[in-house]
Amino acid sequence: MKTMLKDEKEEIIKKFALHEKDRGSIEVQIGLLTKRIKILEKHLKNYPKDFSSKRALYTLISRRNRFLKYLQKNKPDSYKKIISS
Repeated sequence: MKTMLKDEKEEIIKKFALHEKDRGSIEVQIGLLTKRIKILEKHLKNYPKDFSSKRALYTLISRRNRFLKYLQKNKPDSYKKIISS
């Protein structure tokens, strides 16, 4: 299974960071979760009976949905920006 490379991770952080040293804001976490979800989806297309990866995918999706609900409630401008990208 392919994992996220350091360069890919840094690129996502730069794209969604609120300031230069931002590493853990909700926006960055949503971006990183989205990338991990895409990687797992590709993996599960090749290995549909990998149930532990499927469970991990469901937990990542639910975590991302909780973050998106938080953004929608508390930072609607940021939510619209994330959804559009």
